[in-house]
Amino acid sequence: MRIIITGGGTGGHIYPALAFLKYLKQEEPDTEVLYIGTKKGLESKIVPRAGIQLKTVDIQGLRRSLSPQNIKTAYKFFKSVSDAKKIMKDFKPDVVLGTGGYVAGPVVFAAAQLKIPTIIHEGNSFPGITNRFLAKKVDRIAVGFHAAEQYFPSEKTSFTGNPRAQEVADAAAQVEKFEQPTVVIFGGSRGALKLNNAFIEALPELAKRSFKTVYASGEIYYDDYKETFDQYKENPNLDIRPYINNMTELLAKSQLFLGRSGSTTIAEVTALGLPAVYVPSPNVTADQQTKNAQEYVDQGAAIIVKDEELNGQSLVEAISDILENTEKYQEMQRSSLKAGVPDASQRLYNLVKEISN
Repeated sequence: MRIIITGGGTGGHIYPALAFLKYLKQEEPDTEVLYIGTKKGLESKIVPRAGIQLKTVDIQGLRRSLSPQNIKTAYKFFKSVSDAKKIMKDFKPDVVLGTGGYVAGPVVFAAAQLKIPTIIHEGNSFPGITNRFLAKKVDRIAVGFHAAEQYFPSEKTSFTGNPRAQEVADAAAQVEKFEQPTVVIFGGSRGALKLNNAFIEALPELAKRSFKTVYASGEIYYDDYKETFDQYKENPNLDIRPYINNMTELLAKSQLFLGRSGSTTIAEVTALGLPAVYVPSPNVTADQQTKNAQEYVDQGAAIIVKDEELNGQSLVEAISDILENTEKYQEMQRSSLKAGVPDASQRLYNLVKEISN
């Protein structure tokens, strides 16, 4: 198979794509892959490091308000469509897969115009503008949340889950849990100021609880709080770090997650059957993170603490209410396992094979 994948801007678009490619290579080792992104997006660093060929087009996002910049955006869109067509005529893909982000717009659009089989994967519960635009033009649509199905034509939409879930589940299969109940608190690679402030308030209480807390402040914040963190470095119930490098292994060993509710994070957490306390970021378009988390709250696998309500007390109470209540914990664990999609890559692979044959 020859496949072009496009998607970028954030890890939420890139990591599911890479997880799917890893699975695809296992199934079909001779597969030839080309990734199309932008020079400025996160994909420009992550994709080459993964050993995947990257070509770029010059595109920018559409402003949601009236702006002269949108004229430039329109020009760049059609120029990128033309550039993408040239790339495809040279590479000759059997299928083109878009995983979201504005770069996927012109690339998948170009493939559809060339009559190349196309599929998009929508990772969030509320679709982004790019995938809503592409929905009528592609052959198939895969969604990571059931809540997203309502926004797409039902006849070509399938629930697959997020490919990152299968990668995490496979990697964590042989990992044993910590003996001491452990919660992982993580605000993303750069950290989250509100989580840091709440954690600082909660430190005296967390230090004496029966459970252990592993906390990542984010590298840009760690030095600001280092003096306070150092006061607790000998406490056996606290493990405070700037960043967590082995997140999959750590989550697999732990019992609870507390943090933001990006689509990839939720896929990882539910793949491992972890109960979760989600604190949706208020700075995400269309409040996507709240919508993401709500689907799993409705299934009994998680609770939400609103960003504006997060402080030291609410943080400790949310964790304690789950980890120190065996019956509630077990119910949430069962719900999380049930909600997880450990075969997400296989489901997406089946759709890709269906349209590429």
